[in-house]
Amino acid sequence: MSIEPSKGIAGLKGALRYVRAYRDQTFVIKLGGEVLQQAEALAQVAAQISLLSSLGVRLVIVHGGGPQVSELSRRLGSEPKIIAGRRITDDIALDAVVMAVAGDLNVSVLSALRAHHVRAVGLSGVDAELVSAHKRPPVDIVDDSGQTQRVDFGHVGDIERVDPRVLETLLQADYVPVVSCLASDEQGNVYNINADTLAESLAVALRAQKLIFMTSSPGVLRDRTDPSTLVTFADPDDLTSLLSSGVIAGGMRPKVEACIRAATGGVERTHIIDGAAPDSLLFEVFTGAGCGTMIVGRKEKATYLGVDLAALLG
Repeated sequence: MSIEPSKGIAGLKGALRYVRAYRDQTFVIKLGGEVLQQAEALAQVAAQISLLSSLGVRLVIVHGGGPQVSELSRRLGSEPKIIAGRRITDDIALDAVVMAVAGDLNVSVLSALRAHHVRAVGLSGVDAELVSAHKRPPVDIVDDSGQTQRVDFGHVGDIERVDPRVLETLLQADYVPVVSCLASDEQGNVYNINADTLAESLAVALRAQKLIFMTSSPGVLRDRTDPSTLVTFADPDDLTSLLSSGVIAGGMRPKVEACIRAATGGVERTHIIDGAAPDSLLFEVFTGAGCGTMIVGRKEKATYLGVDLAALLG
């Protein structure tokens, strides 16, 4: 009796080399607020995280919650102010960040993971001195229109250092840390930290193999209205012109900048993918083609292209 080959079995065999390579490696996955808005999308992401965890990948989840913070700020009587993809955090906005991000959204992520039997632990950068920060001084910012303006971001913090010991302790015990985007200084002042920057900083501190941004976009697009213009692979040099020309703008800008810093800071591969697309995380991780944008450093680019060429040749 002959057995017909199955696409599922072929796919499983094709993923085997990735499974072997990723076992005991650390991935930092940043969940965007748009993904967290959709219960079905969050459930799908939790299922994919569960699979990665069961295969021995060490996972750290980072989340913000921009849309939810904006909505709560409006309910509290304050219209959100966002410049170049970054929020100005006044007193009301900080209250909204603490309530929405460290409270409601962190619990939502934990409960979604619990439903898929992932042992997750919620914390913020304030816990165990994980992230130390100082208040960002007024800075000159080039906005999306190309104009430079002086901006005081209020209760926004810039990261001074990361002490990853609490994460390492949890990872060694097979827990999945879920980190919300708050930090504090030595005096206990709490700051809103850009979640993209937080994910990048944690990935570098943990020497993660991958940093993955799960967003509402398929990745970096040369034309923001045309998904067919997806940039599938890039290094920092490739993205310079897209940043300077304003093609990469709004909320995508800090993600790309975070990927560039991580890729030049020791993280082997960084990715930007559509978090709401079915199985996007698994496609990106376990297939050569992927489904979004991969951004790597120059050294890793040479290694990746060499491996890719070797695979093509035989």
